[in-house]
Amino acid sequence: MMIPPLASQVSQDEEGMEEKIALAGEGKKPKEPPEEGLLDSNEGYQLSRWSPLRWFRMLAEETHWSFVFGVITVYGISQGLGGAIYRVATDYYWKDVQMVQPSAAQVYQGITSIPWIVKPLWGLLTDVLPMVGYRRRPYFILSGLLGITSMLTLSLHRKLHVLFALLALTGGSASVAIADVTIDACVAENGISHPFLAADMQSLCGLSSSIGRLLGFSFSGLLIHAIGSAGVLGLLSIPSALVLLVGVMLKEMHMPDFVYGEVFQKLQQASEKMWKTLKCPPVWRPCVYMYVSLALSLNIQEGMFYWYTDQKAGPSFSQETIGFIYSIGSVGSLLGVLLYQNILKDYNFRGLLFWSQLISAFAGMLDLVLVLRLNLKFGLPDYLFAVIDESVTQLIGRLKWMPLLVLSTKLCPSGIEGTFFALLMSIDNFGLLTSSWGGGLLLHLLKVTRTEFDNLWAAILIRNIIRVAPLVLLFLIPASDQNSTILPADMLNGNDNGEALEEDMHEMNDIELVSLVNRTGY
Repeated sequence: MMIPPLASQVSQDEEGMEEKIALAGEGKKPKEPPEEGLLDSNEGYQLSRWSPLRWFRMLAEETHWSFVFGVITVYGISQGLGGAIYRVATDYYWKDVQMVQPSAAQVYQGITSIPWIVKPLWGLLTDVLPMVGYRRRPYFILSGLLGITSMLTLSLHRKLHVLFALLALTGGSASVAIADVTIDACVAENGISHPFLAADMQSLCGLSSSIGRLLGFSFSGLLIHAIGSAGVLGLLSIPSALVLLVGVMLKEMHMPDFVYGEVFQKLQQASEKMWKTLKCPPVWRPCVYMYVSLALSLNIQEGMFYWYTDQKAGPSFSQETIGFIYSIGSVGSLLGVLLYQNILKDYNFRGLLFWSQLISAFAGMLDLVLVLRLNLKFGLPDYLFAVIDESVTQLIGRLKWMPLLVLSTKLCPSGIEGTFFALLMSIDNFGLLTSSWGGGLLLHLLKVTRTEFDNLWAAILIRNIIRVAPLVLLFLIPASDQNSTILPADMLNGNDNGEALEEDMHEMNDIELVSLVNRTGY
């Protein structure tokens, strides 16, 4: 099954990103931990984290309640809850409403992820191109309007042509991507001005996303059964409306005297430094491996979904069952984070990526066991084995993704950390797009259709064999441990041009540092 780029913002990857924030924020004077008022001492500050209400109140008073509302709305409701519902609803939409073949659905799902590939563009725009004197609020409003229009179009036009349906779904994906970049910038800005709350803000992001995904997957099947996939997509206009509300209510400094003539110069300076960094061997070599590793993990999830719901060849899972399987799978993803954080984060990159890639190939054989119905010979019903399959797949996928994410944070030069991190995540997302289109081509060549699944086992076997291929390029990954420095000292310390760029662009690192791993649009 496909493992979407993770939507989570937890543990080691966030710590590495916060180190980058601190580098770019040296020129600002951070606020100190509160000593009076809400919390009477540092001890009280620590203890308050054990009380959810006091914790939320503390964050709201220190960063402003509108920021907390924005994080919960974007991460929890839009990406978490809405993203989970979107994943299940779009599967059924392509299958039952548009009546397309699984290979075509696989390609269409890849196209809708394109807005996430160009996330550096959204990040640069939010950072260097204010609208009516604001850098964040207008982009939240734009995101909300785009999402509302796209989702209502899908819901109100039940016989929408496939091309217009694809455009609407891509618009909905762009809506979430723009909101994601903008709230990431807000989180990073507050991480610089409130460094003592950095971990708390990341915990709020991760908690909101995780709870939202669990709830979304749990209710997605019930909603689709009740009002259909098109109706459920229409309901996703509600999260978009809340994002628009964030743009209206967010507290942000007004900049009426912004010099728009400098925008092109700033973009040019950032582009030149990114290109210079990409030509550095310690950077481009890991980038090549990351792309190849993701691209050759062929995604045939649509073929599996069509087989899941087929009444003759497959187990004929209901909408409720599909949603529950995905919800349990998301728990496996969380377990992968905990396993990485507590046991695997101190291993070297090369060894960890070797074993995660190899185990990923073997774990893919669970799909083969299920499609060949070998599980029934061992007395394991399809439903139980599908839950195990999804959980293991998500867990292994997270273990594979986490070191790649940490490695990406260590490839970012001083001065443009956020923008360059966004660029690296876009390379990874392009690998996922290649994986999706490659999987669609494989399903087409093997003639896996809406009703014919005779060769689905062969697609699974080919996918699993190809997953081993990236290991021949493992030498491109540094053999150092995950706590080591990879970039040359001059890139980490910055130079005159880098320092000037950092000052001119108002800490461009605040563009994109947390949830670029999400992926997949909604």
